Amino acid sequence: MIKILIIEDNIDIAKLHERFTMKVDGYEVVGIANDIETAREMLDILKPDLILLDIYFPEKSGIDLLWEIRKKHLNTDVIIITAAKDADTLREGKLGGAFDYIIKPVILDRFIATLENYKKYHSELEKNDYFDQESIDRIFKPDVALSSTTNHDTPKGIDKLTLTKIIDILNGQDEEITASELKDMIGVSRNTARRYLEYLREIGIIDVNIDYGTIGRPEKKYILVCKKFKNT
Repeated sequence: MIKILIIEDNIDIAKLHERFTMKVDGYEVVGIANDIETAREMLDILKPDLILLDIYFPEKSGIDLLWEIRKKHLNTDVIIITAAKDADTLREGKLGGAFDYIIKPVILDRFIATLENYKKYHSELEKNDYFDQESIDRIFKPDVALSSTTNHDTPKGIDKLTLTKIIDILNGQDEEITASELKDMIGVSRNTARRYLEYLREIGIIDVNIDYGTIGRPEKKYILVCKKFKNT
């Protein structure tokens, strides 16, 4: 069982990533740390195989913690999950040996692909002491396609660019939104808007409430699981 420690200051997002992890066999979330100091303590006690690391913390950057881990030569891998898209953070993550770098809000299929990829890597290292070139290529050039610019992360009928646009709209909303309201914002049919919203609900990005109102049919209203996706 691969032990995961989630280091994320937003409790809602941490729980969401825990739910995502539970969908992948072979993993166990052994702890959740919502601040850097707690993360240090859990690292020493729990000795996780893998860390899901946020970057933005009130007291310190997750990048600083990444370098602390590397300086201590801890046998722990790191997957960065963050809203940070700047070149400096990406470069630091790469230099710090992050196994992968995922942009928030996390798409479930992208998350699962990363964990499946890591599981293969972890299994190879557990089974073998020495590797030939073919085996090394499997580790450094995995078969799992992780590019977020392809449509392999989403099912048929769900366009990646449209999905991103809808998530951006939801990030900017302070209130719940209906499929009818969304269709006017992005210029699609109500059925199309509902299909995208239901997909986001299925993968845990948004939640839905039922407004029974006073007359007519009940109406579904959607909202992000956490309204801080954009700023964390």
